[in-house]
Amino acid sequence: MNPEKLAKLQSQIRTGGKGTPRRKVRATKAVTKEDPKISSTLRQLNAQPIADVEVINMFREDGRVIGFNAPRLNANIHANTFVIAGKPEEKSPEQALSEMFSRMGSFGPESLSQLAKLTEGFQAGASGAGDVDDDIPDLVESGEGAADSKTDLNATD
Repeated sequence: MNPEKLAKLQSQIRTGGKGTPRRKVRATKAVTKEDPKISSTLRQLNAQPIADVEVINMFREDGRVIGFNAPRLNANIHANTFVIAGKPEEKSPEQALSEMFSRMGSFGPESLSQLAKLTEGFQAGASGAGDVDDDIPDLVESGEGAADSKTDLNATD
């Protein structure tokens, strides 16, 4: 028997025993179907999908970063609830920051200066927020003293 013909026969798949026709292998594609329980829970939470999110980075307390590339994000902002679905990757903080700066670099160097001004504004706003309490006048009389000196409103003089 010819070795080429034998190799060809070996590569084909036989689904049954002797005498059954050879069938071609069909490639199956993995279908990603959303879990119905998750989708019903998202509906109960009134979480709306947020499109066009490229990357999500979550900074952990131990210094590591969990990153999601092209995640599916649903959010209910009023309830402060966010649902992130995707494949997580654990990164070092240096790697995550370098990726963030490389993405911001596509907007131009002026975006980095605008970001610096914005963070300075937030820091100045946070330090200036303590001055708001100084505008409130102090109480003249404590609440205990007012409770002791009750006056009868129905009494006539």
